[in-house]
Amino acid sequence: MSRTGSKDHGDELLNRLGTLTAQARAAAEVQRSRVELAVALQRGMLPRDLPAGDGVRLAVRYVPANQGLNVGGDWYDAFTMPDGRIGLSIGDVQGHNIEAAAFMGQVRVGLRALASVGGDPGELLARTNELLLTLGGDLFATCTFMRLDPETRLLESARAGHLPCVWATADGRSGVTEDEGGPPLGVQSGAVYPVTRYRLDSGGVFVMVTDGVVEGPSMRLDEGLEQVSRLAGIAAVARMDVDALAAAVIKGAAEVGHDDDAAVLVIGHDKPAGQP
Repeated sequence: MSRTGSKDHGDELLNRLGTLTAQARAAAEVQRSRVELAVALQRGMLPRDLPAGDGVRLAVRYVPANQGLNVGGDWYDAFTMPDGRIGLSIGDVQGHNIEAAAFMGQVRVGLRALASVGGDPGELLARTNELLLTLGGDLFATCTFMRLDPETRLLESARAGHLPCVWATADGRSGVTEDEGGPPLGVQSGAVYPVTRYRLDSGGVFVMVTDGVVEGPSMRLDEGLEQVSRLAGIAAVARMDVDALAAAVIKGAAEVGHDDDAAVLVIGHDKPAGQP
């Protein structure tokens, strides 16, 4: 082969390489734009303000997924219901893309809308489950929904395939809830979600988390929940405020080695029941 032919062949390879590089960059930009849109959608759907007053203390922390150009579908929510009680939810949507972020929005909005109709947390999850099934689609979500009465400190809880919560009392006792749960939302029609009732002690806390906080390559789920339980007990004895506890829990999430979303919702109460 002549030097001219060899040079032409080399130029052709360089041109092809340049074309492939440009296509790869364009694809990466499209994916990056989708991720930025999903993150903006996700953050825009998380509540900016949390209910307060009557001794109730709430705090949240959220760290988005760090899976390259992916984004998860974790969420938290807290709002005042028509009867004055406070609705609290946390959950995780299957998948890591813009569709997961959009589905997260559907679940959160559906929970809020149906909560205004009435019914206990189990009935609310059941109605939300049926609503999602009528919308179609292949995604599903795990979720815990709680309803807190600020005056009596009665906390009612129902779980849809989600992780249990962690609790701690003012004297430092702590543990993981052992309530019975139902299947994830959007999977099975006619699903039942049992309700468990707790009394939130003055100075005590409940901590709701997603799996990015407590489970990963470096830590099993039971180990992660136990770690949060110990931290909550220490915080209760030290009279640590809920915001500081939420920050400590999300900081500890780095130890699990998980690159998924991580969300924390801490519920506290600092006024004895019946106190004006």
